[in-house]
Amino acid sequence: MQVFDNPVGSGSLWFHNLTTADGTPVGYDSQARAFVPMPPFCTNRERIGCNWIAPQEGAFCRSCAMTALAPDPSIQNAVANWAQTEAAKRWALDNLGQWHWFRPEDPGAPPVFHMLAELDKPAPMGHAEGVVTISVAEADPVVRTTRQQRLNEPYRTMIGHMRHEIAHMLWWRLSLRDDFMDAFRAMFGDERDDYADALKRHYKNGPPEDWQQHFLTSYASTHPHEDWAETTAHLLHLTDLTDSFIAAGMSSADLPGTNWGPYTETDSERLIHVAAAVAVGINHTNRSMGLQDLYPFMLAPSTHHKLAFVHDWLRRGAQGR
Repeated sequence: MQVFDNPVGSGSLWFHNLTTADGTPVGYDSQARAFVPMPPFCTNRERIGCNWIAPQEGAFCRSCAMTALAPDPSIQNAVANWAQTEAAKRWALDNLGQWHWFRPEDPGAPPVFHMLAELDKPAPMGHAEGVVTISVAEADPVVRTTRQQRLNEPYRTMIGHMRHEIAHMLWWRLSLRDDFMDAFRAMFGDERDDYADALKRHYKNGPPEDWQQHFLTSYASTHPHEDWAETTAHLLHLTDLTDSFIAAGMSSADLPGTNWGPYTETDSERLIHVAAAVAVGINHTNRSMGLQDLYPFMLAPSTHHKLAFVHDWLRRGAQGR
């Protein structure tokens, strides 16, 4: 994620800023990828702190307009959790927008989001034919940590949920293309295998003993759909991790050059090599503070190939260039 120029003075702005350091209101123009100092701002600005601009006064921004179902505000903490969830959504959408997904030039359908609060039991998360369902309860750090421990998913985050579920939606979009499905099945397997049966086998028997040689996560071994979603989420993690590293002014001998950018890189292997090197460096930094690794995943040769496959399709953009 980039660091942005202040449109009304000196200093920088970060992606979630609503005002400059001196209190001047600003909004993020997701098409220009820049902050502007004037309305119209998103109508959700006061309610959930959305800092994007809108097409007209009283309208939703491009991101908030994708939310067809908001959580019940009468449920405790629902609005606060929803605000954090929408912030994660804006981050994930802006990442994908650098490859022209879900922007005005994208001729295909955008995702539709259902944001659910929880009462007595966990709300489902998933994707079905363009609709992404997210439980906003996991924006609460206590709820999220409890589920991280119960499900043995220490890197369960709201941005991670967004990237994973949007990845399913991206697959659905790509599956409409004549040239995608054969290539997908050759790389990930046949997604027509019964999904419910695959989940039952996974939760009963666990992943294959050698899953790390073929998959990024144990959950990816469940079914080709989940392998695609996990791989796509990780490709987005690695790309944005590297972009944020550069935007923060840090450098590495592994970077190809001073003007190099991960979102403009066309060589998948180069991108993955640089991202993995940056991640390992930050892992070492975290260890010096007694913190867990930022990116503790092993990239086996087969997962390299899958990441490159996803990158090749996503970087073509929504128009399939």
